[in-house]
Amino acid sequence: MNRMIRDTIKVFVIFTMCTVLFYVGLQIMHREYEEIHRYDPPEGPAVKVFYSQTKLLERFQLFFKAGE
Repeated sequence: MNRMIRDTIKVFVIFTMCTVLFYVGLQIMHREYEEIHRYDPPEGPAVKVFYSQTKLLERFQLFFKAGE
């Protein structure tokens, strides 16, 4: 009985330590990525990806014609 309680405590301590280590790792990654500005304007020879001169009705017709 005494050995079972000791093993249970060992498992609980190891689980708690792993949980704390995982949480601290997540906090460190969060702090690292929080400083990155995701929406900075692009630098260099950037090209606009989407530019449409079609009207809304034409876009709907194309949408239904393509079957998407």
